[in-house]
Amino acid sequence: MAEHIVGAVADFPAGTHRVVRVGRIEIGVFNVNGTFYALPNVCPHQFGPLCSGTVNGTTACSAATDWRFAWVREGEVVTCPWHGMEFDIATGRSLSSPRLRVRTYPVTVVDGQVTVSVP
Repeated sequence: MAEHIVGAVADFPAGTHRVVRVGRIEIGVFNVNGTFYALPNVCPHQFGPLCSGTVNGTTACSAATDWRFAWVREGEVVTCPWHGMEFDIATGRSLSSPRLRVRTYPVTVVDGQVTVSVP
């Protein structure tokens, strides 16, 4: 894997994301509550620009929400702007079809620089 510096930590305030180019590919770099994640900017559904979509949460209904629908996981879900498919930023898994996923790239922070490792 090759490491690529994609910017300073200050370029990615908490709760934001940017699409960066690394070689021939575009990668979305996300700062979710101080933890950095990276996903390819391609939705597996119909190859839309996944990381150009909005970052929000989702709804859930479980014992944790007292079996009422509730808004959860704010800032942890990216929505493809083409057809609304939602993906967990940390794992790359689709929320509606967990077998569908996008790859994730390792991200490190060294000396204030955000680095993404790509094959």
